[in-house]
Parts: sequence; structure tokens; C-alpha cells
Amino acid sequence: MTSLSQISKSIQRHPFHLVDPSPWPFIASLSAFSCAVGGVMYMHAYINGGFILLSGFIMLLITMYVWWRDVIRESTFEGHHTGIVQQGLRYGVILFIVSEVLFFLLFLGFFHSSLAPTVEIGSIWPPKGINVLDPWEIPFLNTLILLLSGCTVTWCHHAIVANSRSQALISLTLTIILASIFTGFQAYEYNMADFRLSDGIYGSTFYMATGFHGFHVFVGTIALCTCLMRLWQYQLTQQHHFGFESAAWYWHFVDVVWLFLFVSIYWWGGS
Repeated sequence: MTSLSQISKSIQRHPFHLVDPSPWPFIASLSAFSCAVGGVMYMHAYINGGFILLSGFIMLLITMYVWWRDVIRESTFEGHHTGIVQQGLRYGVILFIVSEVLFFLLFLGFFHSSLAPTVEIGSIWPPKGINVLDPWEIPFLNTLILLLSGCTVTWCHHAIVANSRSQALISLTLTIILASIFTGFQAYEYNMADFRLSDGIYGSTFYMATGFHGFHVFVGTIALCTCLMRLWQYQLTQQHHFGFESAAWYWHFVDVVWLFLFVSIYWWGGS
């Protein structure tokens, strides 16, 4: 009777996943807070600001690795991600992307300054002394690259659904290559720009908006690399590939945000 009672208690009688206690949410929050504090300290030239920023960023990357490792183990090897659990995860990713959209709406301050430029910046936009970037050079090229990466990640999704492993690997690899090229061009553009973050309202809004977008591209690239490793190890199937779906949704969100930035900041705001 004792053994039967123990077996009965160990059998899960519902399709939901009761997550085990984990330290990673707290550590991730602490790392993100360190990044924010270190970033502010670094921008204002405080001592050890760069060290705090770098330490928080490295700890955040480590936390991402171990947290995603646990989620992959729970879904792939322990079978906790049932249909109902995947539905809940989909709702969670959608709400997360909505919150990211609201975050980028904070940069509507760009329109406040550009539609009604003050006397302090010469009553014109772009402000006097700012040599803006040509939107039809690197920014337009980056737009084409990012849109093409959106096509390749969609190709990968259809290949996974069709159980075409070779096409899925090729398309996802191309997506990661395009994402890396985009990031490289973005860094080159920053290096070649004549203005910096401290150059008034234009420099601050430009670098904060495009810089945060670049960080989202970096995070999305890491997620796609994780999906590529899982795909290579036969962990993504026709029925269970929500990890890739969430990364693909996030990547399409990054595409849409970049189109908004290109039109508003590079093209309209720089003319």
C-alpha cells in the first residue's frame, strides 16, 4: 500500500506545468538592474561605471544560458510542455512583445523635439551642427538585410512544419548570417557618424532608439543561434517547435521596429 500510495502521488493528473523553484528570475533581474545602473554611471563618466555595466551584462548572458538550458530540459527531455502549456507560453510571448512595443513608444519624444524644435537647437531640425547620416546608404542596406532575414526565418518555419530538416538548417543559418551582417554595419555606422550620444537631443534620441533596437537584434540573434543548435540536435520537430516560433515572432517584431526607425529617424527626421 505504501508503494502504491507513493506512485499515485508521483503521477501528474493534470496537463499543466508546475515550475520548480528557480533562482534565475531573481539573478536575471539583478543583472539587468546592474546593466542599467552601470550604463547610467558610464554615460556620466562615474568611476567603475563601465565595470558595473560589463559585469551585469556578462552575468545576464550567463543567466540566459542556464535559464534557457532548464527550459529546454523541461520541454524536450521531461515532457512538461503539453499543448495547454504551449498555449500559455504563446500568450506570454505575445504579451512580452506588446510590452516591447510600448517600450519603443517612449521614443515619441523624438517627434516632440523634431516637430517643434526649440530656440536652443536653432529652431530647426536636425539641429545646427549635426551632420546627419544619409538614409539611402548603410541604413537602407540594413533595411534590405533585415527584411531578407525576415524572409529566411519564415522559410525556416515552413521547412520545420514540412519536416524538411536540410532546408530548415540552411534558412536558419542564413538568418543568423544576415543578422550578424546587420549588427556589423550598425557598428560601422556608429563609428563613422560625426555626432555622439552627448550631442544634444538629436544624438541622444538617435543612439538610444537605434542602440536599443541593436540590443534587441543581438538578443534575437542569440535566440536564433540557440534554435539552430536545437535543430541540429533534433530537438525541434513538426509538433514541438515553440522555442523557434517565439524567436521568429521576436525577429519579426525587430523587423517592424526597424522599419519605423528607418522612416522616422533616418529618412523623415534626417531630411
